[in-house]
Amino acid sequence: MSLQNESPIGVGHIRVEGPLKVTGRARYAADHGFADMLHAVPVCATVGKGRIAGIEAGVARGMPGVRKVYTRENIGRFARVEEKVAKLDEYRPPMEDDEIRYYGQYVALVVADTLEQAMAAAAAVAVQYEARVPDVSMELAPDGEPRVDTERGDAAAEFERAAIRIDHTYTTPPETNNPLEMHATVAVYDGHGYTLYESTQGIVNHKAAMAGMLDVPEDRVRIVTEHVGSGFGSKLWPWGHSLLAAAAARDLRQPVKLVLSRRMMFHNVGHRSNTSQRVRLSATKDGRLTSLRHDYLFHVAMDEYHKENCGEATGFLYSTPNLRAAYGSARRNIAPTTSMRGPGAVPGLYAVESAMDELAIELDMDPVELRLRNEPERDEAAGLPFSSRHLRECLLQGAERFGWARRDPRVGSMRRDGLVLGWGMAACSWMAVRLKARASVTLRADGTARVASATQDIGTGTYTVMAQMAASVLGLPLDRIEVALGDSDLPPGPTSGGSMATGSLVPAVLAAARDAVRQLAACAARAGVAQVSGVPFQDVLRAAGVDHVEGHGQSEGSDADPGARRHSMHSFGAHFVEVTWEPAIARLRVARVATVIDAGRIINPRTGRNQIEGAIVMGLGMALLEETSYDPRQGAPINNNLADYMVATHADAPEIDVHFVEHPDTVLNELGARGIGEIGLAGVAAAIASAVHHATGVRVRDLPVKVEALLAARSAG
Repeated sequence: MSLQNESPIGVGHIRVEGPLKVTGRARYAADHGFADMLHAVPVCATVGKGRIAGIEAGVARGMPGVRKVYTRENIGRFARVEEKVAKLDEYRPPMEDDEIRYYGQYVALVVADTLEQAMAAAAAVAVQYEARVPDVSMELAPDGEPRVDTERGDAAAEFERAAIRIDHTYTTPPETNNPLEMHATVAVYDGHGYTLYESTQGIVNHKAAMAGMLDVPEDRVRIVTEHVGSGFGSKLWPWGHSLLAAAAARDLRQPVKLVLSRRMMFHNVGHRSNTSQRVRLSATKDGRLTSLRHDYLFHVAMDEYHKENCGEATGFLYSTPNLRAAYGSARRNIAPTTSMRGPGAVPGLYAVESAMDELAIELDMDPVELRLRNEPERDEAAGLPFSSRHLRECLLQGAERFGWARRDPRVGSMRRDGLVLGWGMAACSWMAVRLKARASVTLRADGTARVASATQDIGTGTYTVMAQMAASVLGLPLDRIEVALGDSDLPPGPTSGGSMATGSLVPAVLAAARDAVRQLAACAARAGVAQVSGVPFQDVLRAAGVDHVEGHGQSEGSDADPGARRHSMHSFGAHFVEVTWEPAIARLRVARVATVIDAGRIINPRTGRNQIEGAIVMGLGMALLEETSYDPRQGAPINNNLADYMVATHADAPEIDVHFVEHPDTVLNELGARGIGEIGLAGVAAAIASAVHHATGVRVRDLPVKVEALLAARSAG
């Protein structure tokens, strides 16, 4: 084979699917259409608690273009699936009974010839309820005894006898994922099997869930996801609309398209729960932590359970002999919660890192120095060595790149161009896990190659890094490699969640490419071609009289890898933030951010920086803007649109400097690449809150930071 001189790994290639997106040729779920396609619109409950007393759908059924109105009486029964079969956040199938558990719950479905006809008919469906007052309170008290995440020593006793200690509670509000692309399903039923065009972060799991709930063998379900307009976790697992579309298509024997409205996105496809986190720290006068206690609460839906794992990083981030992280949950009449970018660790690190900042102030110590003094030599929670940990390097390089040495720690002491400056920082971490994966690589007689896996690209660059992985073995330029993904008929690939997809694909793709080269060599031997090296593979194939050879590769998850199980695997990093404060008009802005990330080897620095930059802007939204509010009367999300639910925009984006310290983590995979989707968000809100305090003297412990909380600092300007 004719090889390139330089490896494509570590090169900032532009996205291979970029031309499709900028020319509008990239197809998302709702872009799929068929000549006889029908349109479905769900009818959502307008109360947050109660029972359905009756549904009057006669008017809707008689409206132009309406094919059918489905209720619990005629939709058919759906099977429930167990978690070992498929992961969902709402295991109760839609329309299973008459009980209303949350506002927006599906109670009926209208299918019509056009979207406009379906919308009009859905509005005409009259539902009577026996309504009760829902509980959507944000005040949290645990249902039952606390459950322990991790514990060592006696944190409570050490805290009580310590001379230096802090004890504060930090809260975060409910946040809604709000990807730009709406959740959508186009369902096709051919009398035997289903093809579902989906917006999903996990086509393999989606296939298993749909097969289980439709009660058909998995080989009768196909999931197609060519492109995803992001998901931020809300598209990790299937939701009820997908099942409803499939059932309608089966019944009517025509393709059915169901696209959620933005309003439905606030109550039908998950959100991050609110949290209340009490953090207690004690330390010696020289800044050594003697105890850390992290007690956190979060809300869950009435019939479902999703843990907001705020203690994910607590046990191993810093060294201390005494530690306890424990949690509790409170049931609410709110729709099921789900993973949102950086689930658990993001709100968790907001609390822990804010507490570390407050401890640094109590000690009169630089917050970077405090963290350096508490660097562990190993994971003290798991009792394992880290596969790779370079947080110290991130802290030091971040401080240097930001200019931290010039920081005056006095509140409101730093100024520029008439503005008060605030500087803050925080550390961050995220798990590193490898999932099961399979891939195939095909060498074709036209001189091109194809790499395939049933995974998906949710906007993170998976198309591109898969091409780079295959190219690193095959020696082909990227424009001669076709990437096939987004189809469950391909070799099973990983879910795009938890920053796990890229690291999971590495061993499978490399093994498949090497197997393809071996197949080529065997083919050459059979054809009597003595020399393969340096000979274009298409010439070998032609000489052998075949049009292609195909290699296969697979890898087990890290939980089945003895080497991985003997290590604690995580990514680390540090954020440094500057805010500007104008006391006269109470205007706060994030001016610049410097972030240094230790995430192993970066396969594509261009897409990698894009991931971190986007996460930082999302962290700005978490710190200053995002909060879902619920009406206590009906339990409805009040700000259920992008005019009232505030998210950070380009106008809010600060100057961002992203740097990677590249130390390949070969315990996780051969290339040493770990995921980076989540870690860029973890810790950002804490760094901003720290900077806000430095500028204004106001310590915000309840996100988001609001102008009302800062007005008290106006006179200090």
